[in-house]
Amino acid sequence: MVAIFLSLLLITRFSAAIAQQRNSSNISLGSSLSPNANPYWLSGSGQFAFGFYEKDDGFAIGIWMEKIRQKTVVWTANRDNPPLSRNVTLLLTNDGRLVLEQEQGQQTALTNNAPFSASSASMLNTGNFVLYNSSSNIIWQTFDAPTDTILPGQPLLAGNKLVSSSSETNHARGKFQLIMQHDGNLVQYPSDIPPKANDYAYWDSKTSDAGDNISLNLDRNGQLFLRNLTGFHIKNLNGQGNTPHNFSLYRLTLDFDGILRLYSHGLNQDDDDWSIEWSPSSSNCDPIGLCGLNAYCTVKEQKAVCTCPPGFDFLDGRQPDLGCKRNSSTDGCTSKNGETVDILQELGRVEWEDNPYSILSLTKTECRENYSKDCECEAALFKEQECRKQKFPLRFGRERQDNSGTTIIKVRFGSSNTTQVSKRRKKQHGMAILFGSFALLGFALIVLAFSAFLILRYRLWSYKKVSYEVNEGLVEDVSLRVFTYSQLEVATNGFVEQLGRGSFGTVFKGALSNGQRNIAVKRLEKVVAEGDVEFTNEMRSIGRTHHRNLVRLLGYCHDDSNRLLVYEYMCNGTLSNYLFRSLVKPNWEERIKISLNIARGILYLHEECEIHIIHCDLNPNNILMDEHGCAKIADFGLAKLLMPDHSRTLTGIRGTRGYVAPEWHKNLPITVKADVYSFGVVFLVIICCRKSIDVNAPEEEAILVNWVYDCFKANEVSKLVPEEVDQQSLERMIRIGLWCIEEDPAVRPPIKKVVQMLEGTIEIPKPPCTQSSFLH
Repeated sequence: MVAIFLSLLLITRFSAAIAQQRNSSNISLGSSLSPNANPYWLSGSGQFAFGFYEKDDGFAIGIWMEKIRQKTVVWTANRDNPPLSRNVTLLLTNDGRLVLEQEQGQQTALTNNAPFSASSASMLNTGNFVLYNSSSNIIWQTFDAPTDTILPGQPLLAGNKLVSSSSETNHARGKFQLIMQHDGNLVQYPSDIPPKANDYAYWDSKTSDAGDNISLNLDRNGQLFLRNLTGFHIKNLNGQGNTPHNFSLYRLTLDFDGILRLYSHGLNQDDDDWSIEWSPSSSNCDPIGLCGLNAYCTVKEQKAVCTCPPGFDFLDGRQPDLGCKRNSSTDGCTSKNGETVDILQELGRVEWEDNPYSILSLTKTECRENYSKDCECEAALFKEQECRKQKFPLRFGRERQDNSGTTIIKVRFGSSNTTQVSKRRKKQHGMAILFGSFALLGFALIVLAFSAFLILRYRLWSYKKVSYEVNEGLVEDVSLRVFTYSQLEVATNGFVEQLGRGSFGTVFKGALSNGQRNIAVKRLEKVVAEGDVEFTNEMRSIGRTHHRNLVRLLGYCHDDSNRLLVYEYMCNGTLSNYLFRSLVKPNWEERIKISLNIARGILYLHEECEIHIIHCDLNPNNILMDEHGCAKIADFGLAKLLMPDHSRTLTGIRGTRGYVAPEWHKNLPITVKADVYSFGVVFLVIICCRKSIDVNAPEEEAILVNWVYDCFKANEVSKLVPEEVDQQSLERMIRIGLWCIEEDPAVRPPIKKVVQMLEGTIEIPKPPCTQSSFLH
């Protein structure tokens, strides 16, 4: 019966395709479009257009609704590419290819996955642009590659997704995705979260037991439903739909704000307004990740608004969704006089990503007291008698109507949120001056002499002594602690326990606060002999660089010729040890997660931190693992501290042979693409779970990147991994690695695209595999 049904379904679809041809415009071989003349092809009804539409200061290729004045765009080709100039042409060539031709004559195919040459094309009345073969069968169609919208008759098949636009007018990929999963569940996620991370889903159809081959469908009457291959309706999402008629247009769009909405528009309607027929979201703040780091979403006048917590300001007031930063750079603990310089403020009903480093069973009062004394705790989430200590940045903040607990945040003295505290201190300071004035009348000489002694003694103490306790020893405007050499000598017990040796020096294990906190102390070697101010500036720059995938710098020592850095301690050691010396090897999913951790850390260094940083020496020994198996990058920002004769010798004794980009050897300019190359090698090492150079392996397998290239070319990538994994997933990962280690830096993708490839939000084309890049 199923076979008969499928046969009838195929016949019906074939007949529908023929019928669609008759109700559409036929486009013959040799036809062309250009922004200057004949910019689009219309459907037979004139309702839809395919061609060039205006984008920023140029043009993009897409499909839009021509009869609606606002020209609603429903599909975009190559949506992440920059705008096209006026001097381009879209051609349906005489040999049946749909290509974009640049002014210089260079051609780019728009249909890389079309299996055959087309005989004609058509813009159908359904909003589907199709290519036909000589038998009038569809060989390629835009319905198979949706962007942020599906139309009636356009199924969203299992494994496919909608990705929101960046803004109302910019149709590049945005922050959110709707995935029709292979388990039958329709789920909404932030686009920068791996699809398997169910904790980050903010809406789902609750059909995870429906099985594979479920599709999302929208019919011409506005009914939205899930259906299996046999045509059985698994679930209606918006009730029974509307009364059948032909006077309304429908579209389902994942909007730029992360809300999924079903829209309708009357064909005879004069205005441009679309009516919202259905949405699964009850609040505009439902999408996770709508606001950036340290910001949270609130609803005001039915609009989502990004807000900063107390003590924070927007990174960019014109773009609140980018997130917030501290409006004071001083660490919160106690002042030099033992007086508290912070006040605690609370946010109610605000939900964050919960990633605590410590969980205590306390009352709210006890939680506040404990938090105020913990210098490492940057925020506390209190809910259901649990005090959950957090570190910045906070993510995915949104206001909730339910009991989401209380967020407790230190507001630092001197910030815009401590005006009352500042006034009280000024008043106290004025009284002290008045009292001093009276005292000076009778004891002028004594007080002056004693004051001079105290001031001199205090200043000498400030510069020469820094408290050994964790909650002291702050430097103005720098959230780093300054240590003397003798303090670190004591902390490391005389530098006896060596953790490792890297490109910049030797690392020793130590402890602060009577052993309560472990640290890693790196003694720098062969660094540029720059002055105190320059070195302090470098430390300040590194100290302001915070990300969950970067090893955090806690402080430094610049005591005469001794220069040491104090980092958080990573209990699982280097990635190299984690992969090759652990008794239990990380499995396939864990290795992909580690790779994504590293890529996100590099993305932060390259594009998101205050001062962009090229690492210059990424390798498994500079990547450390915490207690949760999370990878963090070390030694970032240190390359410029190397002496000139060491700035380009990252091979041999430096332990990174095999990870250096080809441009180092060619004396070419070093850009962020050098880090992409190094990441590519590290990535292949992680995926294949073996060293980049293995002298004990057979000759053809000794150099990993060469072996990967050979296996990929021979379609034998399964040889590369020590366990059985999904072939399709493995090939996707190998493709990513090969793109990263391309010979030409210009061909390598930027790290942002690498992250998107790893997350599965963009396609991964077959890499050109320039073999010479594997010989370095």
